[in-house]
Amino acid sequence: MVVSSLEGLSASQKEELVAALSAIVVGSAGAEVSAESLSAVATASGNSLSTAWASVFASAVAKAESIDKYCLVPGAGGGGGGGGGGGDAAPKAAAPVIEEEVEEAPPAVDMFGGGDAGGDY
Repeated sequence: MVVSSLEGLSASQKEELVAALSAIVVGSAGAEVSAESLSAVATASGNSLSTAWASVFASAVAKAESIDKYCLVPGAGGGGGGGGGGGDAAPKAAAPVIEEEVEEAPPAVDMFGGGDAGGDY
C-alpha cells in the first residue's frame, strides 16, 4: 500500500502505522521495544497509540528478538531488481571463472588445387 497522505487512512490504519514507525524508532535506537516505549514515542510525535497496538507490535518484535528482522538492510536486495533477502548470511565465495575453450577453425580446403585460389581460372 502506498501512502501519499495520512488523510486517506482510517483511524485503525493510522494507529497501525504509528505503532510500526514507533517500533522502528525504538528498535533502531537499541532500546528495549516494549508497549510503554512505543506509546512514549507515539505520544512524543504527537500521535496516539492504543495499548492493544503497542502490545501487539512489542510482542512481535520480542518474538523476532530484534526489529532488524522487519527492516531491509542496505544491499540486501529489494528496490530495483536486486537479489533476495540476505541479512546475516555469510558472504558466499565468488564462483570460479570458467573460461570457454575457443575452438580453432579447421584449415581451409583448397578445392581448386595448387594453393593459389584458382589461378588457372
